[in-house]
Amino acid sequence: AQDCGIYEFTMGATGKKVRGRYTFIYVFEDGEWKISHHHSSVMPEGVITAAAITNDEVRGLFNLWNDALATEDPEKVAERYSTNGVLLPTVSDVPRTDYPGIVDYFTNFLKLKPQGEILDGNIYVGTNWAQDAGVYEFTLGANGHRVKGRYTFIYIYEDGQWKISQHHSSVMPEEAKEQVINESEVRGLFQLWNSALATEDPVAVARRYAKNAVLLPTVSDVPRTDFELIKDYFVGFLKKQPQGEILESNVTIGKDWCQDAGIYEFTMGATGDKVKGRYSFVYVWEDYEWKISHHHSSVMPEAILGSSPKPAVNGRKSVVPVAKEVEEPEIESTESVEMSQ
Repeated sequence: AQDCGIYEFTMGATGKKVRGRYTFIYVFEDGEWKISHHHSSVMPEGVITAAAITNDEVRGLFNLWNDALATEDPEKVAERYSTNGVLLPTVSDVPRTDYPGIVDYFTNFLKLKPQGEILDGNIYVGTNWAQDAGVYEFTLGANGHRVKGRYTFIYIYEDGQWKISQHHSSVMPEEAKEQVINESEVRGLFQLWNSALATEDPVAVARRYAKNAVLLPTVSDVPRTDFELIKDYFVGFLKKQPQGEILESNVTIGKDWCQDAGIYEFTMGATGDKVKGRYSFVYVWEDYEWKISHHHSSVMPEAILGSSPKPAVNGRKSVVPVAKEVEEPEIESTESVEMSQ
């Protein structure tokens, strides 16, 4: 006897229903009917050989990733990557090969509030995978800078949706050059810090310092070597409502770093007191802006130890800037972003 047709299975373990075609041929053997032949096959019109995607839809996958950036949630960005996704970021030497590593990278990168735009891209579509490679540009909402980078996205079809299997982002090699800044702009960096003081927000002030910054404060014996310690110092100092003015400035400029050292004076809004001190700022180019890498502030020693003979300056100029003439630096970034980063 023969029975052939279509059957459906319900999988108790998952709840899925699966249809197939069947053929049973039965024979009478040893006093009972047994299956002599059983042919089972999938429904041919339901076989998906490839997930269809157009070039426009591939480009739209970038928009899904960019929208995730806009949430400023590193976990939502990491969810755009496949189970075995690999991220080679623009501004980190460490390949990110798992979900926690990708989350870690975007935890820092999203502080810049990036939004991307593809300027030039080339798309290739394969079977259940697609590639988009070219040049993109990011506008960093945190500081207004615009940065270009080269990108490669490899997408794969995984668990019913398109995910990023590989993301390689790199700087524009012809633009990876020394960050240019002049003396007036270096002095303007003090105004960024001074403006942060005016907010009376210790977090805003601490954000003016680089990741590995060192602060040697005027009125604390404790070196401040991380964000929390720097913030802690300004919690107390800002209660005095300080506003600073540079009286003497000496600037040195290096490759991607600069120094400003001299004498400043603070007016304490809480009391009206004026206090002079000596300062050293060393700035570095980090995350597409100039940050304070080293800040040493000390009292005027002659007020404590008594006056001493004044040495000759030996041809060096001491600059006395007028605050209103010092402009904050407007520096075009030459670095690029990853993304993701």
